Amino acid sequence: MKTIKLLFGFAFVATLFTSCYVEETHYIDEPPVSLNQLLSSYDLWYVDINATQGYGETPFLQIAFTVSFNNGRMYANNNLVGIGSQGNGYGVEIGSYDAYDRVLDVYHIIDGYDSFDVYQVDYNTIELYNPFNDTSYFLNGYQRANFDYDYVFYDNIHYFLQEYTAWEKTYTSNYGVLNDFDNENYLQFLSGGNDDTFRSSQDVNAYNINNIYWDFIGSYGVGNVSGNMYLKTLTLDYDFFDKEFFELSVINDSKIALYHSSSGTVYEFTGRGYIQYYRNANVEDGKGAKQSEELKKRTQKTKKVENTRENTRSI
Repeated sequence: MKTIKLLFGFAFVATLFTSCYVEETHYIDEPPVSLNQLLSSYDLWYVDINATQGYGETPFLQIAFTVSFNNGRMYANNNLVGIGSQGNGYGVEIGSYDAYDRVLDVYHIIDGYDSFDVYQVDYNTIELYNPFNDTSYFLNGYQRANFDYDYVFYDNIHYFLQEYTAWEKTYTSNYGVLNDFDNENYLQFLSGGNDDTFRSSQDVNAYNINNIYWDFIGSYGVGNVSGNMYLKTLTLDYDFFDKEFFELSVINDSKIALYHSSSGTVYEFTGRGYIQYYRNANVEDGKGAKQSEELKKRTQKTKKVENTRENTRSI
């Protein structure tokens, strides 16, 4: 994560994250440049997941916050840890591509071949239509110098919590009232089909995080604090127990602080077991890329709608 700073304010937020494709979309019939020139005209293409039309999913787009096209090589920011600095802001290389006429062929290092019809919506927005699943993704173009990585990080912070196998309590303040949460030493935020599920453990000094015994399970939610983009709320709703409320702040890419509202105690948790999504298959860390790919995907905050795009390809 880059140094925390608000680059643009609310004007940028409105242009980056407001989508109105469902109601009315205008297209440029004849792009003034070739498709290759169009794709490379912006450093980053932000995947506006909430604007997606159709009921299908293209895995590498479903997980990406941004994608980039550079001389046949394709890059993506799939993780919030390190966003803005990893790969000089481009993220990691995820495959190759070929662009011709209005067709984009992608060869993903894990998912293999996929193909899209490309439509230019306006001068910094494109539609990638996948005729194989009848789904359209909408991408907004930005230059790295003008892209608010911090906003993307904090607007999607629940995914950040999922990017570590476990969070280990490494600090408890010497002030605050004694409470049951003092006994909790590990937290885990699940993803995939359990996007709002957490687990907690009272294990002490677990050497192998894969052997942690998870004592409790429940659901969690991350909320906003009015007027402060960098401060969040975290609610842990234990099954068969009460809820715990915290103010959540990020110290760095691997450490968070939780202020326990009812007791006044501050806890710090450090991430262990970083999960790099869609890593290169050649990394030598003993973990397969497919294993981590299955753990997370971005989900729409808006209701999915039928895609009105007509499939003109013969598949």
